[in-house]
Amino acid sequence: MNNVFILCWKYIRALALIYLSLFAGNVIASLLPITIPGSIIGMLILFVLLSLQILPAKWVKPGCQLLIRYMVLLFVPISIGVMQYYDQIIDDLGPLVVSCLLSTLLVFVVVGYTSHYFHRDRPLPAKDPNAEDKP
Repeated sequence: MNNVFILCWKYIRALALIYLSLFAGNVIASLLPITIPGSIIGMLILFVLLSLQILPAKWVKPGCQLLIRYMVLLFVPISIGVMQYYDQIIDDLGPLVVSCLLSTLLVFVVVGYTSHYFHRDRPLPAKDPNAEDKP
């Protein structure tokens, strides 16, 4: 019975920390003169807290795993909501497909060049021609 309370506490703490960062992001977003979604700012706050190890990762891990496990279920209402705009999506399908393809290509190129940049100075270990191959 004690393990159940500990497990519940871990989930409550994790979800509370995630929602507190979301709430803080929404408050900051409402104060900013530019439009940035509060959820993005909240994720950045959570990222900074985890990166600086102000917040231990093990505190938010159970909540993150729970949300990731049921992510598909969480996207169902959004997908249904998008279907309200079916006519508009069909009317603008060409530009949507082109922008998706171009942005995907841009991401591939940027990641490729970035990876090449970071790995270019690593020489491959040269094989000594005088060394014998030993099984």
